[in-house]
Amino acid sequence: MISRRLARLSRPGLLRWGAGLGWFFGRVVRFRRAAALVALRRSLPELSDAEASATLDGMYRNLALNILEIMRMYGGATEELDQLMTIEGEEIVRAALQRGRGAMILTAHLGNFDLLAMFAAHRHYPLTIVSKKLKNATVNQIWSTLRERFGVNILFVHNAARGCLKALRANGLVGFLLDQNRPLYQGVFVQFFGQTASTSPGLAVLAAQAQAPVIPVFMSRRPDGTHHLQILPLIEPPPDREPATILRYTQIYTTVTERAIRQHPDQWTWIHRRWKNKPLPGDAIATPEPGSV
Repeated sequence: MISRRLARLSRPGLLRWGAGLGWFFGRVVRFRRAAALVALRRSLPELSDAEASATLDGMYRNLALNILEIMRMYGGATEELDQLMTIEGEEIVRAALQRGRGAMILTAHLGNFDLLAMFAAHRHYPLTIVSKKLKNATVNQIWSTLRERFGVNILFVHNAARGCLKALRANGLVGFLLDQNRPLYQGVFVQFFGQTASTSPGLAVLAAQAQAPVIPVFMSRRPDGTHHLQILPLIEPPPDREPATILRYTQIYTTVTERAIRQHPDQWTWIHRRWKNKPLPGDAIATPEPGSV
């Protein structure tokens, strides 16, 4: 099986495979490259053509390595997880859990975000994540099996709110990805890289209902292929669930996410159609606080 072969492959060999696969999909197949380039140039217009191209090359390389690393874990190479990771700010999570209300974990499709969930559970944090079922049944089975092997509790998107609140009441962590487009009537509109983006209000609603703090946590890959987990200061829960409050806090979370992506733009998934939906007349649109990004 491929996963077992990857588990036996040396770390330098894995990095070479990732670089090669990333080059193939980014430069030969050019999977969604044109659309990704448009999104990147709109978001970071200060990049030169050469810098934008290099950023996308890095994105494809990171995505390829993400897949290979997950397959490698599935093949049994779980013992190297501690060696691959460094953590900054873990005391923030511990302090939040001492309040007894659990915490929401704000993260993004940045670095190897799947490895983040496995590492948290590996360190014995009670983690629940909200996830979609992947279209490819084989890949979905691998991802689900590996998450369950590490002890990650998975809730699927539809009707997940009750399970999230139950996890928070048990003083657990609930992971939330906030950087993908939401369908009309399911999202609120905030500013993301200077463009309106339909965004899930679920994080703010759950944090307000449970009065649980939100902790931003982001993964980044170092040049040598290892990972750094950065835990940022917590954000206190919204005081109420009024629409204006939920919109304001969703913008705060989005701004924090944008700031993290700007630090590592070559590790975010620009192939997502993040700005697909546009506001309708009369839709409220959040405004970032001056100087927040």
